[in-house]
Amino acid sequence: MQRIGDFKLPNFFNYPPYFTLQPVRETREKQIQLWKELILDYCRTLKVFTIGLEEDFPLFSNPEIQRTLTHEAREVFVSALVSEGRAEWINKGHKKCLILWMRIQDWADCVLRFVRDNGLEDSVMTVEDIRSGIESRGTELEGIDRTVLMRALKLLEQKGKVAIFKGTSADDEGVKFSA
Repeated sequence: MQRIGDFKLPNFFNYPPYFTLQPVRETREKQIQLWKELILDYCRTLKVFTIGLEEDFPLFSNPEIQRTLTHEAREVFVSALVSEGRAEWINKGHKKCLILWMRIQDWADCVLRFVRDNGLEDSVMTVEDIRSGIESRGTELEGIDRTVLMRALKLLEQKGKVAIFKGTSADDEGVKFSA
């Protein structure tokens, strides 16, 4: 079984036709579904939050079978994730994408679990501590993309679960958790 780091690749990754957009609609739909699942699983496993379509992203080529996805195929697969709300284009040129392997609501729920599990109700933390502090080590929040975390926190703020305090810089923004 082929691997990229700690990630085990599915069998279809060694099947050359899956690196070429399929012309038959039913086959293409299955191909797109497999690629969407692969991208989400890979990003979740290795905590990847952004993909550049013009960058050397490991899933977009398989040297063992000498195949590489075309730019068109990359855009088709990522656009399918965007249309399902599992990714968002970062720029207007559709060159870079934020991958939401967990939806923002799921990240917000994760933050609330983190607060509860660590007894942090009615306490204050910096945004950076949530991403990289001692309490977050080994949790889903460790290394979370700042944009994703801020969107989850803003969602929680709208629901009255947290209050976000602006600091003098992005590094010292604070969050007060409600009980």
